[in-house]
Amino acid sequence: MEQLYFTEEHKMLRDMVRDFARNEVKPLTQELDEKGGFPHESVKKMAELGLMGIPWDEKYGGTGMDTMALVIAIEEIGKVCPSTSATMMAHTSLGTAPIAVFGTEEQKERYLPGLASGKQIGAFGLTEPNAGSDAGNTQTRAILNGNEFIVNGEKAFCTNAGEASIIIFTAVMVENGEEKGISAFVIDADTEGLFLNPPEKKMGWCGSDTRSVFFRDMRIPKSSVLGKPSKGFKQFLKTLTGGRITIGALGIGTAQGAFARALAYSKEREAFGKPIHKFQGVSFKLSDMATQIEAARHLVYHAAWKKDQGLSVIREAAMAKLFSSETAMMVTTEAIQVLGGYGYIKEYNVERFFRDAKILEIGEGTSEVQRMIIARELINSVQSV
Repeated sequence: MEQLYFTEEHKMLRDMVRDFARNEVKPLTQELDEKGGFPHESVKKMAELGLMGIPWDEKYGGTGMDTMALVIAIEEIGKVCPSTSATMMAHTSLGTAPIAVFGTEEQKERYLPGLASGKQIGAFGLTEPNAGSDAGNTQTRAILNGNEFIVNGEKAFCTNAGEASIIIFTAVMVENGEEKGISAFVIDADTEGLFLNPPEKKMGWCGSDTRSVFFRDMRIPKSSVLGKPSKGFKQFLKTLTGGRITIGALGIGTAQGAFARALAYSKEREAFGKPIHKFQGVSFKLSDMATQIEAARHLVYHAAWKKDQGLSVIREAAMAKLFSSETAMMVTTEAIQVLGGYGYIKEYNVERFFRDAKILEIGEGTSEVQRMIIARELINSVQSV
C-alpha cells in the first residue's frame, strides 16, 4: 500500500514519527490516562519536530507537506496514545485549517505562524447542547452592533479549549434584526466575555482537554469573521469533511495499537500446551481484525490522496470515517477478548484503546450521520446502467 500512496518523504516522516511515538510518547501514556490533563511535554516535542503544522505553508511556519503526511503522523502517534494524537489532530484539522483555507491574508499572517509552529494551540467550537448532529440548529448569536459583534451562546465538547490561545467558533450572524446564516469567527482565547468550564470527565481520551465554552456579551471586531460570511455554513462543512479523514487516521492508529498488543499476547500466552494463536477461535479473530484494519487504511489513504489532488472527497471522507471508527471499536473489543481477563486490566493497556475508540463513532459526525452523507452522495450521483 505504501508503494501506492507514499513518497520517499512520506516514508521518512513515518519512520521519524514512529520512533518519536515509541520512545517519547509511549512512556507517558499510562500516567496521562490515569491522571488526565494535557500532554504538554509531548506537544512541545511535536512542535519542535514540525508535527503541529504539517500541511501548512512554510511561509507561515508550517512544514509544507500534505494531507497524506498528516494522516501518517496521526496514525503513528495514535498507535501508542490516541489522546495525544487527538490533541494534534484537533489543533491541525479544526483549530488551524479554517484559517489556512478560508482566512484573509491578514488573518493568516496574524494567526498561522503561532499555530503552525505549535507555539500556540487552536480549538474549534461547533457543537452545542442543542446542536450536535443538527449543526444547523446553532443557537449562538453574533449580533452586529456598529463595527463589532456582540456574541452570546455556548459551545460543548470543545477539544483543546482549555489550552488554546486561538478559538474558532460558529454562530448565527444577525444584522438589523435579520439572521444572515451561520458564520465562523476567529478570536484570541483571552477575549473578554469568553468563559470556560472545567475539563469534562470522560470515558476515553482522558489525556486530551475537552470542555464547554461560554460567550457572554463578548464583543469582537468585524475583522473576526472568518472567510466570506455568506458561505459560513459551507465553510465549516468543508472543514468537517477534511476532519473526517484525519479522525479516520486516528481510528486506524487506535485499532492498530490494540491489535499489535493482542497479536503479541497470542504468541506468548499458552493454553492446553500451545500458544493460543494456534486455536481457530483466536486465529480467526486476529485474521478478521487485520483485514478490517487493512481495509480501513485503504479507505483513509484513498480519501487523503484524493484531497491532495484537489478532488471532491465528501463521500470518500464519510466512508473513511465511518469504516475506520467502527473498525476501531470492533478491533479493540476483540483485542480484549483475546487477552481474556488481562484485557480488562489497565496494566495491559488494551482496555485504554477500547475506551478511546468509542468517541470515534461520535465525534466529527456520528456513524449515523456518515451513513446519511454517503447515501445522499450515492443518490445524487446515480447513473444509468
